[in-house]
Amino acid sequence: MDNQSRRESPHPIVDITIIGGGPTGLYGAFYGGMRGMSVRIIDSLAELGGQMKALYPDKYIYDMPGFPKILGSDLAKNLIDQTMRFKPEVVLNTTATQLVKTDVGYDVVSKTGEVFPTRTVLITAGAGAFTPKEIGAENEQVFVGKGIYYAVADKEMFAGKRLAVVGGGNSACDWALSLESIAKSVTLIHRRDVFRAHEATVSRLERSKVDVRPWTVVKSVFGNGILKGIEIGNVKTQESSSLEVDAVLVNVGFRSALGYIKQWGLETDRNHILVNHNYHTNLPGVYAAGDICHYPGKLKLIATGVGEAATAVCFAKVFIDPEARLYPGHSSDQGDL
Repeated sequence: MDNQSRRESPHPIVDITIIGGGPTGLYGAFYGGMRGMSVRIIDSLAELGGQMKALYPDKYIYDMPGFPKILGSDLAKNLIDQTMRFKPEVVLNTTATQLVKTDVGYDVVSKTGEVFPTRTVLITAGAGAFTPKEIGAENEQVFVGKGIYYAVADKEMFAGKRLAVVGGGNSACDWALSLESIAKSVTLIHRRDVFRAHEATVSRLERSKVDVRPWTVVKSVFGNGILKGIEIGNVKTQESSSLEVDAVLVNVGFRSALGYIKQWGLETDRNHILVNHNYHTNLPGVYAAGDICHYPGKLKLIATGVGEAATAVCFAKVFIDPEARLYPGHSSDQGDL
């Protein structure tokens, strides 16, 4: 891309462009506003909130400071409200495909060729490009959207239904518990007898009325246009049986990939961007925070991601203006924002 193309961009240059509008990106944008920086958020989704808002709006989150529990949709709304007080530029339905070095920073180029000039970049794209993992059952694809689901857009979609939840991680266990009061019945199917969920969640599961089926897999699904039931098999005894269900919620994880980001010259390890203790990547002025970044001792938590974003933004501030203070001071000392 030549200099003429960059000069013709209708978008003004900003201090920091945040790629990803999930919790980490939103808090990074808020903190950029706190530091007096001009901020642009670019996200491929149609609304802010990231995967939390798109996939788990009705799921309770228990490990955010200050909230005994909060729905994903409510946490997203609070973060958006907090962020928008500084009026960042928000660019949605836009996939960043190129990162081009310029004399003043970078041009972030979209899939359609739109150019967004910026001095620094903070990548908070979560798991990157992601697709839900399938369970590999016979006829699974035939019933997608007709009884087989990989995300919950509205909990009421399972009201009064006989539901099977497949998986053994936090999402599967949380949804089994959350939907117990709405569904007619809930069966949790897991190929092992050890769950990867938080200890407190497993303890609640043991006290619940959820029918837990360990050492079990879904072999096939059947019905006539809509789902009527599933064939399940015990991986230890090899015995099979049928289970009548109206819906199956698959929560066995996602396949993630860096997608276009992989082509930007960043040092990566599998599907993660490597950063130092300042969350700086190997590219000058480019930072990463949240689930997409990796360093020794990394923990993938929302609480961790927002802290990383705040730190990265402060270092980006100093990168732009070496005379600026790294430490921003206490927000309570800044008066009414």
